Amino acid sequence: MAAPLSDQEKRKQISIRGIVGVENVAEIKQGFNRHLHFTLVKDRNVATPRDYYFALAHTVRDHLVGRWIRTQQFYYETDPKRVYYLSLEFYMGRTLQNTMINLGLQNACDEAIYQLGLDMEDLEEMEEDAGLGNGGLGRLAACFLDSMATQGLAAYGYGIRYEYGIFNQKIKDGWQVEEADDWLRYGNPWEKARPEYMLPVHFYGRVEKTDEGSKWVDTQCFEGKELRLKQEYFVVAATLQDVIRRFKTSKKNSSNPLSFDSFPDKVAMQLNDTHPAMAIPELMRIFVDIEKLDWDMAWDLTKRTFAYTNHTVLPEALERWPVELMETLLPRHLEIIYQINQNHLDCIASLFPDDMDRIRHMSLIEEDGGKRVNMAHLCIVGSHAVNGVAEIHSNIIKTDIFRDFSELEPEKFQNKTNGITPRRWLLLCNPGLADLIAEAIGEDYVKDLSQLQKLNELVDGDTFIRDISKIKQDNKLKFAQYLEKEYKVKINPSSLFDVHVKRIHEYKRQLLNCLHVITLYNRIKKTPSAPFVPRTVIIGGKAAPGYHMAKMIIKLITSVGEVVNNDPVVGSKLKVLYLENYRVSLAEKVIPATDLSEQISTAGTEASGTGNMKFMLNGALTIGTMDGANVEMAEEAGEENLFIFGMRVEDVAQLDAEGYDAMKYYKALPELKQVIDQIKSGFFSPRQPDIFKDVMDMLFKHDRFKVFADFEDYVKCQERVSLLYQDQKEWTKMVIKNIAASGKFSSDRTIKDYATEIWGVEPTDLKIPPPSEPREALEETLRAMKKN
Repeated sequence: MAAPLSDQEKRKQISIRGIVGVENVAEIKQGFNRHLHFTLVKDRNVATPRDYYFALAHTVRDHLVGRWIRTQQFYYETDPKRVYYLSLEFYMGRTLQNTMINLGLQNACDEAIYQLGLDMEDLEEMEEDAGLGNGGLGRLAACFLDSMATQGLAAYGYGIRYEYGIFNQKIKDGWQVEEADDWLRYGNPWEKARPEYMLPVHFYGRVEKTDEGSKWVDTQCFEGKELRLKQEYFVVAATLQDVIRRFKTSKKNSSNPLSFDSFPDKVAMQLNDTHPAMAIPELMRIFVDIEKLDWDMAWDLTKRTFAYTNHTVLPEALERWPVELMETLLPRHLEIIYQINQNHLDCIASLFPDDMDRIRHMSLIEEDGGKRVNMAHLCIVGSHAVNGVAEIHSNIIKTDIFRDFSELEPEKFQNKTNGITPRRWLLLCNPGLADLIAEAIGEDYVKDLSQLQKLNELVDGDTFIRDISKIKQDNKLKFAQYLEKEYKVKINPSSLFDVHVKRIHEYKRQLLNCLHVITLYNRIKKTPSAPFVPRTVIIGGKAAPGYHMAKMIIKLITSVGEVVNNDPVVGSKLKVLYLENYRVSLAEKVIPATDLSEQISTAGTEASGTGNMKFMLNGALTIGTMDGANVEMAEEAGEENLFIFGMRVEDVAQLDAEGYDAMKYYKALPELKQVIDQIKSGFFSPRQPDIFKDVMDMLFKHDRFKVFADFEDYVKCQERVSLLYQDQKEWTKMVIKNIAASGKFSSDRTIKDYATEIWGVEPTDLKIPPPSEPREALEETLRAMKKN
């Protein structure tokens, strides 16, 4: 536990984490005791650590709720255009510390909890990660909400409040085992149910034609867990009912005759991938069947309201729903989709009358292998803007995946490079680095990350280099202590922390990393006395429960780790650790401690990545291919300040044209052959020598992601990593250059681009008076707005 601050230190500490003042601390303590007694009905004699967490969470929430209500009052008075972000996942992580930081309460809460004789870190660890998502798409949505709030947008996130998260991952005998993520078993202080707004969501039924138009009748309401399509429709149906309610009850519409003409001027909806695509036919159903608008007007309003973000170029990840299923589950929506498609194809036929291939490629209904609705095509046709999430990804979308659509409406396609929130991914997870940067360039960088460029002026300063290096070493030591406590594993804190954490998937190429680990092992075994830069290779991530190959990759990595970690010849030179149950709260610990970030997907397969940005901001160097946002990271920092290897997109395309032959690389590269022979022979699985047969078959016969093709260059690039790591001063200089270049990758910048170029709203620095100030302060702000 940290020593308490002196009075002089308290007066000085007006930092990016807030003010420590006597009144602030007293207020926090008072709120804490009030909630412990009256909300939880406990006293200090019987309260548990979890009770103390809940008491603090409710105390912090009090400050949040007051501001939230004042903000809603402000929105009602000003009636701004509202942004609705539709995503089936919001990978929020924990809320307590993030909220304290964003409200400027962190320091006051720390001091209050200290004075109460409790440990803040212990209380923070009591919070469960919210089980509302998994992976990059959901985490991006969470970062976006942070930036929307920071920039004063009237924005709302709509998703599913899952009773259970994806799953808790256990590693047993090297295998992934899924256990239920009962994240709500103790309740959640950060949510407030609104049963007064409970709405029916309908399924099945039939379409009845009447003189007044089409009606969807004899439907069933949604109950319990259903298939994915039901989940997708459930979220958009509930969302749109709420959006329409808010539009109808706005101050302007409640006092004037309601007209939907202004709907796109007051409502912007962003579809986060294709999962909420059913929002398009649902809004058309509401406009045409319920509000009785004519089709053309309804379609114009719908297109002007929606925008679509694509997150993948992998064909298997582009959603397609069987027509038969949709006909049973959502018959009226299928009718609407058919009508949208007919109008769309009529337009194409008029422009390209003899091009049947183009018509077939651009149809919303695919005929090959059974009739299916192509949800990406529905999103493109039904939106006024379509964007990828990194320059290289957006270009692939335009020139390859959706080329026909881009040729038809080139102005519709945009790029919006992803970003991360610096509040969570620097201030929260790496306070030492955040404070050092604030001391060096001031605190304004938190809301304008481009100011990090000023750090380039300090890149040759011995003191700054030493300070950056010390913070990294402190983070590594802290993480090593965490691993020893939680995993009962001892690692060398001065070794190079080589980290590869993300979803387990063939295209992310954890296999390539594993082959390199075995190569290092073989080199140590061959010449034990040779100089070797100690390395701790840390890999983590969840495999989808039904993804056999991903689970086999986990088993291979853990099996290799079992051999390497227990070989006395290797000792502390090389360790391999699989992080169990990788999640946001674990990312917040490992990312600040990382030296080397692995971003090694096959060029042209990763849409963007956001983990790469988090590592860069936190002082890790990147080893990676020219894929996703790595390309822009190299542009910002200079390619010489990243460890870039392997094929580029055009090389992959050429290899595809020539035909990829894995055996050629196996025969030509002795180290690769040795590694593969060891795996095949059962060296890493002596009790089941052929357990990795499926992995070997995949690598030799149908490896779409060409692991062997990049092996040689990857190993050579890793040699450059080890060489530079021996010169800590030069290594740290490169670290500083990377941090200084990471400003582009703030989600604040991304959201500004969405707001001005897609949603038609302007971010604002306007400060809404907090509830501690009288109502007159809010009215004064409103008057000032009207003058402007």
